[in-house]
Amino acid sequence: MRSTQQFSITLPNEMAQLVRGKVTSGEYATESEVIRDGLRTLLARDKAVEAWLKNEVAPAYDAIKANPSSAIAAPDVRKALAAEQKKALKALKAR
Repeated sequence: MRSTQQFSITLPNEMAQLVRGKVTSGEYATESEVIRDGLRTLLARDKAVEAWLKNEVAPAYDAIKANPSSAIAAPDVRKALAAEQKKALKALKAR
């Protein structure tokens, strides 16, 4: 039994050119390798998002649910972020 399966796919011209360019440059040997690497990257991203949701988002949600008074109101978060951004921009201008 084969461990691979052949697919026929249709890509927008821009993506097709990108795939061909990767092969032409020697970065990949075949178009299939480009697509496989892209799918591996997609799987890695999906796993990273799943881990983030499981390890950070769900526990934070549970903590807020258990103790709502520990939450920070959205306007306060926006204000703190704006202050940090202002500080960072000031530091950049000082360079």
